[in-house]
Amino acid sequence: MSIATREQEVVDKVEKRLYIGGEWRDASGGGTLEVEDPATGEPLCEIADGAAEDAKAALDAAVEMRQEWADTPPNTRGEILWKAFEALNERKDELALLMTLEMGKPVAESEAEIVYAAEFFRWFSGEALRIEGDYRVAGNGASRVLVMRQPVGPSLMITPWNFPMAMGTRKVGPAIAAGCTIVMKPAQQTPLSMLALGQILEECGLPGGVFNIVTTSSSGQTAGPLISDPRLRKLSFTGSTEVGRKLIEQSAGNVLKVSMELGGNAPFLIFEDADLDAAVEGALLAKMRNIGEACTAANRFHVAEPVAEQFAERLGKAMGELKIGRGTEDDVKVGPLIDQPSREKVEELVQDALDKGAKAVVGGQSVDGTGYFFEPTVLGDVAPDARMLKEEIFGPVAPVTGFQSEEDAIAAANDTEYGLVAYVYTRDLKRAIRVIEGLETGMVGLNQGMVSNAGAPFGGVKQSGIGREGGFEGIEEFLEVKYVAVKV
Repeated sequence: MSIATREQEVVDKVEKRLYIGGEWRDASGGGTLEVEDPATGEPLCEIADGAAEDAKAALDAAVEMRQEWADTPPNTRGEILWKAFEALNERKDELALLMTLEMGKPVAESEAEIVYAAEFFRWFSGEALRIEGDYRVAGNGASRVLVMRQPVGPSLMITPWNFPMAMGTRKVGPAIAAGCTIVMKPAQQTPLSMLALGQILEECGLPGGVFNIVTTSSSGQTAGPLISDPRLRKLSFTGSTEVGRKLIEQSAGNVLKVSMELGGNAPFLIFEDADLDAAVEGALLAKMRNIGEACTAANRFHVAEPVAEQFAERLGKAMGELKIGRGTEDDVKVGPLIDQPSREKVEELVQDALDKGAKAVVGGQSVDGTGYFFEPTVLGDVAPDARMLKEEIFGPVAPVTGFQSEEDAIAAANDTEYGLVAYVYTRDLKRAIRVIEGLETGMVGLNQGMVSNAGAPFGGVKQSGIGREGGFEGIEEFLEVKYVAVKV
């Protein structure tokens, strides 16, 4: 079987319609939208383009199923998630190829994401059985305090294009475990992975109406009316801070419970005593995972002056050796960016830094030809006023700037409205503790370039978000606390 034939077979296998109330249906107006291969700029297929009526129908289905699903035994909810965990791993090859076709990342990275996505279902299959309550004697001894946790109710989820499966399972897993029903709106650039997930959950026995999928080219026309509908009780969003702010404003009308996983501007701090080999290895992982299109991507490298030039050269050598190409090709490490506007922003940020005195250690240019490719790039001597030190790059570009002291490093790291994650490389334990405590971020990678873990609370502070996903904390986002005063 040729690669092209295999690709077509994988795309054809996915449902292209909306999934509402356990039924696959066309959009109410019959509209469709194209899904593009960012490596070629060519269309992969057409899918249903949902409208406001479809979104309302999805919420209707979620509301109708709300009580039945909340009353479903935790064992049953957990068993469905466990089956889905196994199914994702069994089908990881075809799901990874599908993801690469619609998003662009190399197949090996897509496979890693499928495995990571499945881990949320494994984790929350157990959490379904550990929704805790409390019983205690009141201080006056005359009554008892009973505390219970119940599902928050119908939840709207809006997921991004950069991790089209994992950002879904990270939300869907705890919601299903908690007993909540769902309306899912995936990114229009990468809807196929979520549609495939809907098929898998259906096959694993998830009742119709618990998980509803509305694909659309207009988030405002579909999500907006749902957010203003008093029957919706929860909004979980992953995306830019700019959009997140608007959604929070819209959610205020009905005082929705919100989870916001927003933008990042991750500092990567390397101190003079750090293991430089390990720092380069960690930097490569933190910067180039997902082609740099990740909110957790190292966005700026603050390096102690004595080793800054050496680090930039070594990182440049490592990044310069990465093979660029279509993610389905052998040995490719760097795929295309998601679309032309994304590539243009990377070009602007690089040119701004160069105009302000930065030097290109490696790369610095878009790649000619089809697709939205940009060279892996390391820039040295980046000026403090360069835009890329303030803005999220979302591409394969590593700006390096020096610092004089530990205090300067912490101040530079915190000089941003964002606070998602930071990375720290040092062999001095006391320094590590001081720096970690001083960083204004929700997560820290100490001597490692990746923090993602299904069993850990993922999320940020400041304008990087509200709430946590994953870990024991993740299911709390889909539960409400009820206190009962019991007279005895």
